[in-house]
Order: sequence, then C-alpha cells, then structure tokens
Amino acid sequence: MTVTTSEALRTEASRRVPPPPAGGPEPGSPSAPGATTTAERDVTQDATQDVTRDASSDVSRDADALPGAGTATADARADLTRLLFAGPDPDRTHGTWRRLLGGPAFTYRPGLAPAERAALSYERLRLLNDVLTAEDPAAPARFAADPHRLAALHEWIGPVDGGLTTLASIHYNLFLGSLVDHDLAHDHDLSPFTAMRRVGTFLCTELEHGNDVAAMETVAVLDRERGGFDLHTPTPGAAKFMPNTSLTGGPKTAVVAARLLVDGEDQGIFLFLTPLSDEHGHLPGIRVRRLPDRTGTPVDHCLTSFTHVRLPHEALLQGEHGRLTPEGSLTSVLGNRRKRFLRSIGRVTMGKLCMSAGTLGMARAALTIAVRHAHSRRISGPRAGERLPVAAHRSHHGRLLDALATAYAMTFLHREVVDRFAGLGDGEGDRTDWAAGAADAGREDRADGTGREDRGDRGDRGDREEIERLAAVAKGWITWQARDIAIECRERCGAQGLFPANGISDLPANIEGGITAEGDNLVIWVKAASEMVFGHTVPLPPARTAPGDVDDPAFLRDLLTHAESLWQKRARTALREGPSGDPTGRWNATSTPALEMVEAHACRTAADAFLTAADRATDPTARALLRALCRVFLLRRLREHTGDLLAEGLLTPDQVRALPRALDTATAEAAPHLPTLAEAFDLPPDLLATIPLANGAGITHTLEQP
Repeated sequence: MTVTTSEALRTEASRRVPPPPAGGPEPGSPSAPGATTTAERDVTQDATQDVTRDASSDVSRDADALPGAGTATADARADLTRLLFAGPDPDRTHGTWRRLLGGPAFTYRPGLAPAERAALSYERLRLLNDVLTAEDPAAPARFAADPHRLAALHEWIGPVDGGLTTLASIHYNLFLGSLVDHDLAHDHDLSPFTAMRRVGTFLCTELEHGNDVAAMETVAVLDRERGGFDLHTPTPGAAKFMPNTSLTGGPKTAVVAARLLVDGEDQGIFLFLTPLSDEHGHLPGIRVRRLPDRTGTPVDHCLTSFTHVRLPHEALLQGEHGRLTPEGSLTSVLGNRRKRFLRSIGRVTMGKLCMSAGTLGMARAALTIAVRHAHSRRISGPRAGERLPVAAHRSHHGRLLDALATAYAMTFLHREVVDRFAGLGDGEGDRTDWAAGAADAGREDRADGTGREDRGDRGDRGDREEIERLAAVAKGWITWQARDIAIECRERCGAQGLFPANGISDLPANIEGGITAEGDNLVIWVKAASEMVFGHTVPLPPARTAPGDVDDPAFLRDLLTHAESLWQKRARTALREGPSGDPTGRWNATSTPALEMVEAHACRTAADAFLTAADRATDPTARALLRALCRVFLLRRLREHTGDLLAEGLLTPDQVRALPRALDTATAEAAPHLPTLAEAFDLPPDLLATIPLANGAGITHTLEQP
C-alpha cells in the first residue's frame, strides 16, 4: 500500500465517526463490553449504597464554595484556557497548530503497516511545513529560532502522531535549529531545508556511546592536501544509533557530530553538514541499516556509519565556540574541548522542552477523552433502575481530578520554563538570543585573556546554568507524570481504552520515547542532582508566627519547600560523610536523597507556577477552581513527606490528621467542574469528533452499521 499524497490524504481522512444511533444500546449498558453484571451488582450494592449517597451529597455541598456551583460558566472555561495557553501572541503560537490539528489530515487511520505509518508521518511533516512557508518561504528558519512556537507545535501534534512529533523535533529543532545557531546560516542557502526538498536529521549518539556521548569516536579529519574533511566511522560501536536516515520521506541531509582532528590533534566535537541521500538512494560511503520497529509510533530509525566520506570545508558548522581556517588554525572563545562540544549540541536543551511539550499534549488529550467518557459511561446505581455516570464515584473522578491537577501543574511549569529559556542571550545580530546565550553559558575565558571575574558577569552565567538545569528537571518530571496520566486514563476507560481508534492506547508507548529522547530522564536528573547538592539555594519561607492552615495553598507550598530543603541537607550530609577516596561510593550514598531533592524541587517549582497562574485569573470561578485544583496537587505531593515535616515541627499531629480530609474537600469542590477543567485544554472539536470514546460512543461505531 502506498501512502497517499497530501491532497488525497486530506480527502481520505475526512471521514467522521457517526453519533450513537438513536434508540440504540446505551453506552455502558449490561450488553456492552465491560458492563457490570447482575452478580457483581449484588455483591457491591450494599457496600456502595451509603458511600455513593455520601459522596454525592459531599460533592453538592462542597461545590457551593465555588461561584457557579454545579456547572462552571463559559467565562470560567475561557479564562482557564487563556491561562493554560498564555504567552506571546497565543493565537499565532498555539492557534495555528490547533486549527491544523482539527483538519482531516490528522485523523486516525486504521490498518496501516509500520512502514506506512512512518511514511504518513513524513507526509504530515510536509503539511506542517506548508503552513510555515505560506507565511514566508524563510519562515521555517525563524520558526526554529522561536522557542514558544517550536514547543507549542509539539504540544498539539503529540496526541495525534508520535512519529510526527519525533520527526518535527529532529528537522526543526536539532537540524534546522543547529544551522540557524551557527555561522552557516548567514552564508548558506537554507531553502532546500526550509522548503523541505530535503529532510534534515541529526546524528550524535553512537551505538556504544549514549549517555557518554562526549566519548564518541566518529572523526572528521582535516585534509590539508585536498581541503575539507574526511568523515569516518572507525569502529562498529561508533555507528550513529537510531537516527531517521532511511530513504523514507525523501532525500535527507544530516548534521553529524564528529571529533575534529587537525594534524592528529583532537580539537573537540563539532557538527558537520552531511548529505546522506538523493532521489536515487544513499550517497557513496554512507551505510544505513534499518533497525527493527520499536515501541510506539513507528519512525524509520537506523544504524548509520561513514566510510571516508569527503566533505567540503564549509560543511563545518562554525561559530564563536570554534572557527577553523582552511589552513587548519582553530580559534575559540571557549577554554576547552568539552565546552566546545556542549556549545555544538546546544540544541539539546531546546529538545528537552520539545519532548516535554509533546508528552504534555498527550497527557491533556488522554484526560479530555477519559473525562468525557466518565460522564457518558453509565452504570447501575444503588437504587433499582438507577443509572449513574462512572464520574459520580469518588473512586473514579478522584483519580481523574488528581491527574488533571498534575496536568495543570505540568502546563504552568512548562510555560514558565519556556518563557525563561526564551529570555536567554545577548542579542547577537540575527542569531537567536537564547542560542547566543547558550553559547555564552559555557564561556569562561575570551581570546584576550579576560575571564568572567574580570567582566563581572558570573551571575549571568549562573542564571543561564540554572535555567538550563530547570529545563532538564522539568523534562524529566513532565514526561514521567505524562506517562502516569496516560496509563491512568487508559485504565479508567476500561476495554474501550485499548483500541487505538479511541485515542489513548498508543499514548503511553509514545511517551516512553520522550522519556528517553534528549537525555534519559534518570541520567539528566542525576546530573542536576549533583549540581544542586551545593549549587542550589532553596528559597525557604519566613518562619510562621501562627500555625498554618492545611486548606491554604500558600502554606502547603511552603511545606513542600521545607521538604526540598530537608532532602538537600541529607544529601549534603551523605556527601560529606561518604567513604573517603571512593568517589563512586560517596555519590552512591548521596544520590538517593539528592534525587528526592530534585523531585521535591520539580513539584515545588510547578506549584509556584500554578499559584501564579491562579492569581492571574480574572474570572472568580476560574480562580476558585485553580486554587482547589492546586490544593489537590499539593496535598498529593505532601503525603510522602508528612513524617519528616512532623518530626521537624513543621506540622502538628492534628494537621497531619487533617490532611486526608483537606484533600477530600478540595476534590469535592472541583469534582462538579471536571468537564470544564478538561474542556479548557481546548482540543479541536473536529478532532474529538473522530474519536468514538470522546463522544459517548464506543469502538463498535467504527464498524459498518447493518
């Protein structure tokens, strides 16, 4: 089967799932898969009757604390959406991709083989590019230099095509972004890549050098006699591991990370622009072997190696971190090879924001579908003939509300990190400010011998390091939370959630890719933890003169800050008291409390962003909802720290006893507004119309009707 062209794709994908037929079986009826049987009802009816009545009355009573109890107003929903997608020019940043996502080209297509699904992702990548070039043929290059728009793209495409999310991150951020960040963008024609006549890819990780990529073996040897470079893979373990380098998707060009050798001297790792294939196949000296299909949406991952591939001098991506004359003289503002390497692959930090954005979009989509299903799926109630939505039960809506609270916290944290990251830099000409700032982040000495101490900008460097570390911490936390949310939503949808056409079952596996990409989560957290043990100051709140209120989000946030500080103190003690002369042993003793510190730091930072967003709400119902939701988020995170907080005198025994009830109260306040909270994620109605589970239907509505 051949994947259709973009025009045919739009036509073929224009099918919509019909609504449930009038008078047909009610979703969740005993005849439907997963329905409660008579025997099951008999066993559970007596046990649940009183609980159901109590829970229903709690929800009704406690919801009166919110303006517009029972149902939130349209103004509240609009205000929530505004806050979730706040930023520079939200319509351009998010609206462009939201409108495209609602089109027929992104409808789920059943029955495709893995190779066909991979090809479809490339078709969709070109549709994205068509949107950009409709603005201006050079727009893709500017897009690659815009952190807000780049991250937003991944949020919207993540839920519909995990493979497309991977391809877009590689082409726009890692490949085109690397070109934009270097001198090459000023004197090289980028139109083959901005017009996508050639797809860009990025080759850094090697088969035997993943987390220790700085030890890569691929070399680019300066050829003094003929000029240019000889790109070579010296050992089987140096093959580039799993870039999308097959012939699927058309001709490709790569940015290849390789060790620059000049007269046998290692000058550090740089990037080299390397054509891989044309209309006739792979170019001479380039060996590409397709890897087996992996978990998640298929991508054409390959093992790629080079056999003495000739590259011209201009293939070297140069900048302040390193410029090489044809004669072999290297100048750099950076003091050593490691700093030059980190500058060369500076796009990986933006990649962390792209990966977390993609999984964030997946989590919000899973919640939208699961919440809709929870209110349309009806089961037998405690009274004869009574039918209740599963959302009526605290055991169901409590889990979804907990996931919603986390998704809101994830979103607000991501906005904060992208805003701060976009503000990096010193505005060097046409270069991206934040990319220029990343170049400066590792700079200690200039060619004139003046160091940072002489220039008085140590604080500036510290800010950049903190923001880049926060991007890594946020990536780990967001992607891990997204996986938990997607799994929870899948389970809450029962057997219906197992069908890909219902929009949820593929998400956990796709999120796994984000957890590993652009730095394996645990590895980047270990690095952050090692820096934060002594290089991070926890902003402890002033001492309280009166006991705090466990219903007050500000007090709960302060408790989480104390938990962060306690784990940091433990990590410092472990490091100081670790075995002398055994660095690995000392870190082994330190890593557990240090990672707990990072976890608390991520949650506390997310809570800060959450509370800031709540304060910015203009609608009173939206503000009350956000504060209730933030209480749910904080109370859930504090449960594992109550023993420490009690021991330190930061909580009283009575307060510890009151925490479960406070969580239940916050849950009851927000529960009636569960649909509004989910609908504020603003998924396109046309997209939701193609997902049976999101419309009170089931997978059987994808079948031909008799």
